[in-house]
Amino acid sequence: MAPLKHAILGVGGVGGVLGTFLAQLGDSVTAVVRPESLANYPEQFHLESTFGTFDVPICRTTESPACDVLWISVKATQLDSALQAVTKPEAIGAIIPLLNGIDHLSLLRDRYGNDRVIAGTIAGEMERIAPGRFVHRTPFLRLNVSSIGRTLLGPTLDGLTKLGLECHFVDNEPTLMWGKLVFLAPIALATTAAGQSVGGVMSDPRWRQQWEGCVREACAVATAEGAKVDADAVLKAVPKMPGAMRSSMQKDVEQGNPPELAAIAGPIIRLGNARGIDVIATERLAESVAERTARVPMKSRP
Repeated sequence: MAPLKHAILGVGGVGGVLGTFLAQLGDSVTAVVRPESLANYPEQFHLESTFGTFDVPICRTTESPACDVLWISVKATQLDSALQAVTKPEAIGAIIPLLNGIDHLSLLRDRYGNDRVIAGTIAGEMERIAPGRFVHRTPFLRLNVSSIGRTLLGPTLDGLTKLGLECHFVDNEPTLMWGKLVFLAPIALATTAAGQSVGGVMSDPRWRQQWEGCVREACAVATAEGAKVDADAVLKAVPKMPGAMRSSMQKDVEQGNPPELAAIAGPIIRLGNARGIDVIATERLAESVAERTARVPMKSRP
């Protein structure tokens, strides 16, 4: 199979790390960057990963080019403005958003069509430390894609697996999307509200109790939405994660950027209330994050 042409809309930690691995496979990767950044943006990505150190060539542009796959990896708070760079959607084969939450899928499908937008998730601690320079710190990196993308991306995910990633095609979309959210939301909310790493939350009885309550609430809502999730599995898995790991929401608040509260906590609270499911732990954590955010001067707001 011929190498695929990929474009990355959102070259922060997620987009940069994934783009580096795709280019390492020999595929073409184009970074879609802001016009003011284009002139000085480097012509290669540099990645320091637990899987190795990589330097790969990339193309750069300010508008999404003709490509087989457009990966969207911006923050949920930046999605609307970022989509202004998608000027010729008819030249894109498939759009795979890797945003946190679930609400972005309906927005993108309304705009670009159900057949073009393929659900996907990615999990791991990834960070951009400078333009074109990225760090992947966790011993795992999990990429899950809806099984409708198997024909297009089968060889690609096989190649990424050989590089160290854990890749899967998932048949059930609610399980795919909620499977990440029930892990992400409780730990993102708890670490941000507490201002502590994963290890700090796990060792603090107060925050651990709130995290556990949020896990059970998220899983209850996910199950009601048709996902197959296991609260006990989440409760066992998260304490085994690297203790120094920090959530992206926590980093956003510390750096004065708006957190993705609506995307991460929003679906649990909204759908839980609609279905009569108690989500009080999630609501309290979200309120604590909002209070903490209000005390930090924001660089920008959605």
